Amino acid sequence: MTIKQRFLSVSALIFAVVSSAAAQTLPLHPVDISSRPVVTPQPLFDFHESEIKFSLQNLMDTLRDRRHEGWVLTAYPDPKTSRPLIGAGFSLDIEAVDHPQRDPLNPHPFLEPSSAQLWQAAGLEPTRLQQILDQYDRDRTKWTAKRYRRKILARTIKPEVTEEEATSLLRISAIQAIYNARAYCRGFDQMTASQQMALSQMVFQMGVNMEEFVLFLDTLNADSARSHSAITDQPADSSNPDHWKTVQHTLIDSQWATLYTGRASIVIAMFDPDYPADPAGARQRVAVSLRPAVVHRRRRSTAGPLRAASYNKHVARKPHKGARNVPARRKIG
Repeated sequence: MTIKQRFLSVSALIFAVVSSAAAQTLPLHPVDISSRPVVTPQPLFDFHESEIKFSLQNLMDTLRDRRHEGWVLTAYPDPKTSRPLIGAGFSLDIEAVDHPQRDPLNPHPFLEPSSAQLWQAAGLEPTRLQQILDQYDRDRTKWTAKRYRRKILARTIKPEVTEEEATSLLRISAIQAIYNARAYCRGFDQMTASQQMALSQMVFQMGVNMEEFVLFLDTLNADSARSHSAITDQPADSSNPDHWKTVQHTLIDSQWATLYTGRASIVIAMFDPDYPADPAGARQRVAVSLRPAVVHRRRRSTAGPLRAASYNKHVARKPHKGARNVPARRKIG
């Protein structure tokens, strides 16, 4: 072999070694340094959609409707507590709380994780949550609540989550509501699809303050209690019209229904066992029984219309005797 041939052979070997090393250390495509890390969702709830009779997607579509919770892709203040919310009212700064199951006839537990746990369960990067909270604190020091609201409605604040991320947060929150709805109602599995969805909506909106609907919950579980007292494994008839009419009236007579007539009438109507066959008729029967709150205004007042109130779902007030209502939460528009 000539000297020239040896030189070419050695050069080819060096090139092959360098190319092999580069292939192992360099990516095949340019790296986008602005891309966000992918976080694997952390399971929190033992939930399977096959266990419910309604569509989880239908519940999510309802909750992101402006007539219910709204849809905002940046942190915004709760209208009542000024605590930060995002998406369809996802609470950004709540701590995990112990929510004991006090019903000896209901073996299903409650689960009230922190915002950080739900955030990560939705597959979002944990550090971004703190960044959003820090920005929210800075904005709150600069803007009044009224100015904050104007900026949100005008969409002059840069989105902090994407549509997909907000949907993931809504999904994990809806699953939590369904999970806890079963803990509130012994006969959840025997309810109709619309009844299950109605209770899940209420739990989503009320959080742990659902405990204050004492009369409603007692009436809701009354048939189940009678079944157990009769020493039978058969649940009460979920289609019993008298039972569900009484359940509806405990809500119709509540302050929640008086203050939020439009929202409440839809939810209350869904407890009617005949709702699937005649939704419009069920809503009409409830609507004629509801009376909106009377708003007294001073003469020559220039105040705007009454806004829907809200609250932090993990700030539960001590139930008073006969308590049966709390304000609904997280309304933006």
